[in-house]
Amino acid sequence: MDKVAFLEAMLRIPSLSGRERELSEWLVGEMASLGFTATRDPVGNAIGVAGPPDAARTILLLGHMDTVPGQIPIRREDGRLYGRGAVDAKGSLAAMTLAAAAAAVRLDAVRLVVVGAVEEEAHGRGAQYLRETMPPPDAVVIGEPSGWEGITLGYKGSLAVHHRWQSPVSHGASDHRTPAERAVDFWDHVRSRAAELNVGRSGAFHTVTASLREIHTFSDGIRAWSEMEVVLRLPPGLPAAAVRDALAARHPDERVTFPYAEPAFRAEKNSPLVRAFLRAIRASSGKPRFKLKTGTSDMNVVGPAWGCPIVAYGPGDSNLDHTPDEHVEIAEYLRAIDVLVGVLEGTAGELLESAEDPVRSSAEAA
Repeated sequence: MDKVAFLEAMLRIPSLSGRERELSEWLVGEMASLGFTATRDPVGNAIGVAGPPDAARTILLLGHMDTVPGQIPIRREDGRLYGRGAVDAKGSLAAMTLAAAAAAVRLDAVRLVVVGAVEEEAHGRGAQYLRETMPPPDAVVIGEPSGWEGITLGYKGSLAVHHRWQSPVSHGASDHRTPAERAVDFWDHVRSRAAELNVGRSGAFHTVTASLREIHTFSDGIRAWSEMEVVLRLPPGLPAAAVRDALAARHPDERVTFPYAEPAFRAEKNSPLVRAFLRAIRASSGKPRFKLKTGTSDMNVVGPAWGCPIVAYGPGDSNLDHTPDEHVEIAEYLRAIDVLVGVLEGTAGELLESAEDPVRSSAEAA
């Protein structure tokens, strides 16, 4: 199969969060043609399985199909492939699918599972379903852009905050403070609390950061109100509950809710999966480097629950995520496929060796 055409076909199928059905059905069909046993699960995840169902070890490659809004003309230009999702994260999902199909031909004792998950951009509904219904695999690769030489070990946590202030309409000449002014007060309060929580902390991965995403004001002539959406990125060791307590409502006219929270997560460096990535990147003449991301991903959802070796990997520059210039370097995308083939073969070998050696297996689990 033409590897670039495969990704380009994915980019041509719109797949906003919650609207992934067309891409999911297409991907199931393509997986089947590549030799996978493929299906859609009850929430719409596209799942392809290669290898014996009773295999001793399972490696999961978990990407996501959904994208944020914004149409980008799909084109190949100067060695780049442009389109919404080229980086975040159809490029990673395409690379994982093709790599697993290639590796499965040579791996007959390991089960490879590729998942195109739904709604990663909307709080990970697809990954949450897998977390609750799938037995923990032996190793997981999360499909997110890291650059072909990068290995992502961790992501910050997140806390979504919704603020609403409602009060009677007042004359513009009165000294009554408007809901808009109250919203600004709350934003100042968020930044002040974040600064307090950051005392003694340093570095982007280890500090609290706050982002004002939306603010709106409304009036029906009798009442006026404001609504604000804030997202805080939380470092490891800081539970969302502590931040929620610091931002609780302070006035009867104020309502503060927390629609979503996800803990920070950081994986271990010393694992068969990480060692396989180091070898595979070096075998392609690359210089491996570890990364810690200030956003969140499906790693935050499944990592703490499954407790197995896990990293995030994929082609592309994450600085292009969600931007009007989103594109992936074609050469990098192709290199990432080669790296993933090596990773799957190398990880499978180590996992099978540890399964045959109880002493080694127990030592790794400890």
